[in-house]
Amino acid sequence: MKFFNFGQSKASNFPFDEAQNVAVLTCVHVLERKTMICHVSHDVEDGMWQFLCGRAHKTNDARIVGLGEIYNLDRSIGELSDLPYGFEANRTEKKWTICPSD
Repeated sequence: MKFFNFGQSKASNFPFDEAQNVAVLTCVHVLERKTMICHVSHDVEDGMWQFLCGRAHKTNDARIVGLGEIYNLDRSIGELSDLPYGFEANRTEKKWTICPSD
């Protein structure tokens, strides 16, 4: 499936190939800045990005936001902008560990 990003140009300092208005999944804990992003995945099935805190979640904890919004919350995720489909990254302290998703 191809998405068109009408009216969205890529900012020169935005590290992701996707446009800033691409929908991504996150959790209320990250959005409300109660915890940092500790788990990132780039789904192989649909290319969806997930930026989560690493806690257990209920369905009503999920949020959909733009990639640019999540990047503005935590610019360190820019280090993962080339994370391949089907991979995930987990953060301990300030270091990301990258591995294939299960």
